[in-house]
Amino acid sequence: MKANYGNWMPKGMLKSMILTSIIIFLVGIIELFMHILRVEYNLIFIPIILLLISLIIFWTYLKFKSMYKAFDLNNEGSLAWRIIHFVSDNVKVKDRGSILDVGCGSGALAIDCAKKHPNAKITGLDKWGGSYKSFTKEVCEANARVENVLNIDFIQGSAVKLPFEDETFDAVTSNFVYHNIPGNRQNYILETLRVLKKGGYFAIHDIFVKMKYGNLDTLLEKIKALGFEKVEFIDTCTGTPISQIEAKQNFLSGSKLLTGIK
Repeated sequence: MKANYGNWMPKGMLKSMILTSIIIFLVGIIELFMHILRVEYNLIFIPIILLLISLIIFWTYLKFKSMYKAFDLNNEGSLAWRIIHFVSDNVKVKDRGSILDVGCGSGALAIDCAKKHPNAKITGLDKWGGSYKSFTKEVCEANARVENVLNIDFIQGSAVKLPFEDETFDAVTSNFVYHNIPGNRQNYILETLRVLKKGGYFAIHDIFVKMKYGNLDTLLEKIKALGFEKVEFIDTCTGTPISQIEAKQNFLSGSKLLTGIK
């Protein structure tokens, strides 16, 4: 039996796109023939526009299909797993320490951290539901059992307001979570750092761009003002773990790992 980590891209999105393109294409073909039969050449631009729209949607579908392959968590050689391994490699924790993974999804990053730190206690947190209906607490727990990982728990909660007291964990991590949550994403980062113990390490990977986060220098200043040290962004789109081409192809440009120590 193998773990089922699913895919970062909902399969329903691909199905709806191909269905929409087929419907619009068929409507465009029918309209085109109807206008030709009626000799209504002055209105022939309508079906042509419909055909062009269907081709654009189909091209987008092919683009997203390529992304679906890159984000396949059931393929150990996928781009998604390269990213997860990179993030977990950068999670540092003392022996028998505790690690929080915010937005754990199907449990891939949390379980990878648990494997690399067998003496640590891992907690995976997620709101679950929404677009990623295949990601559930039960799926996470099943994946942990299949992987024979025992030093891990999963709980339901929100990244916006974590259900933990200040300074609860020795390390916190996250992968491609906050950019999907509307609102003040800088505050979400600070909320995650709130639960980090003194001397703890954080490794947060996301698409850190101005459109999502505002001024990144301001974010760094806020974190440093709270007493954190060695705070820095590591560009992850220069070949490790994501190449520049892969970043552009999969809409991951601006991906960075935010690290530091409390």
